[in-house]
Amino acid sequence: MGYGKAVLIGLDQLVNAILGGWPDETLSSRCWRLSLAGRDWPRLVVDGLFFWDRDHCRESYESERLGRQLPPELRA
Repeated sequence: MGYGKAVLIGLDQLVNAILGGWPDETLSSRCWRLSLAGRDWPRLVVDGLFFWDRDHCRESYESERLGRQLPPELRA
């Protein structure tokens, strides 16, 4: 993972924590979890912002679940 992407993920996690989410989860991943629980509007907003990445929130959730943002030695 490049430096720029790492910084963007860190900022994303900071915004999510400020908004009351888990500190190590991105806002996009949280939006996907909310969608699974029946609150679809946050996912629709975020996926709409990333219009070129159709499944942005789902892919972010999968990345979090698989620990892709973690250092290699911490991944399952």
